[in-house]
Amino acid sequence: MKSYKIAAIPGDGIGPEVIAAGVQVLEALSKTFDFTLDFTHYDWSSDTYKKTGYYIPDGGLDELRRHDAILFGAVGASDVPDHVSLWGLRLAICQPLQQYANVRPTRILRGTQSPLRRCGRNDLDWVIVRENSEGEYAGHGGRSHRGCPWEVATETAVFSRLGVERILRFAFETAQRRPRKLLTVVSKSNAQRNGMVLWDEVAQEVGWEFPDVRVDKMLVDAMTTRMVLKPESLDTIVASNLHADILSDLAAALAGSIGIAPTSNLDPTRKYPSMFEPIHGSALDIMGQGVANPVATFWTAAEMLAWLGEETASQRLMDAVETVCERGIQTVDLGGTASTEDVTAAVVSLLSQ
Repeated sequence: MKSYKIAAIPGDGIGPEVIAAGVQVLEALSKTFDFTLDFTHYDWSSDTYKKTGYYIPDGGLDELRRHDAILFGAVGASDVPDHVSLWGLRLAICQPLQQYANVRPTRILRGTQSPLRRCGRNDLDWVIVRENSEGEYAGHGGRSHRGCPWEVATETAVFSRLGVERILRFAFETAQRRPRKLLTVVSKSNAQRNGMVLWDEVAQEVGWEFPDVRVDKMLVDAMTTRMVLKPESLDTIVASNLHADILSDLAAALAGSIGIAPTSNLDPTRKYPSMFEPIHGSALDIMGQGVANPVATFWTAAEMLAWLGEETASQRLMDAVETVCERGIQTVDLGGTASTEDVTAAVVSLLSQ
């Protein structure tokens, strides 16, 4: 029997609630398949930071490297600046572990609906590939003359040929595996005439290696309108760190709720463990109320299983999630009245049958 070592990092806000639900569902699922999941729980959170001055202790990354995958909840607290918490935990894992491909599938689940008029389930089925290691979130820049009228702050986006080429090749490979074999390359090269022009040039070069993939190009501002007005015209989408971060949140809303959207932070070389997380963040406004939607975590868990090679179990989990949605057992963000516990119990019941 196969056994997978999973590092669970619940983090902040609703993170502990949805990760607990995810672990419960995964353990129920594993009982009906020929594998086991060995969870190690890490209390790396903003509470830890406030007590100790750090999110990840010395040697923490070395511990993560010994796992097959990481299941992550959220980071962000009202009394810790967001740039401190993000760089202290999430990015402190993604960047050293070379999780350069952020993958965000988006589709309308059975039993849910898009806020777009006349948008059917088959009209919105996308995969957004986000560069996850550099670009606008490279962390380069600084501030000088603080507090003075002439204070200056710079934020330098970094686009290396290596970084751009590897994410674009990953995106082409993703598009090639999907039925429509369609890739939309997003940039802003009319205004950002260095990094984004390199992005466009490398996209064209890599595209020659994939003659069976249809390619089109969109400026990021025009892309927002296309996502809303012509969702059926899109399939696989690739964009820079910042652009894809924004577009994927829009995509989640167009599919019904940010509470159902998953993320995979992948090291495609598989040298390091990849990290899987729901995209909704810590959602402090609903923390502790028992109403957080666990579907994003369940979908995230399904993506993790598929990455580990357990595709059948992954599909079984998603079938159960969509069946529960069809039965109307939905949290308030989807228009229902169910609690986190209600949705979790319903999914566990189906998986246990």
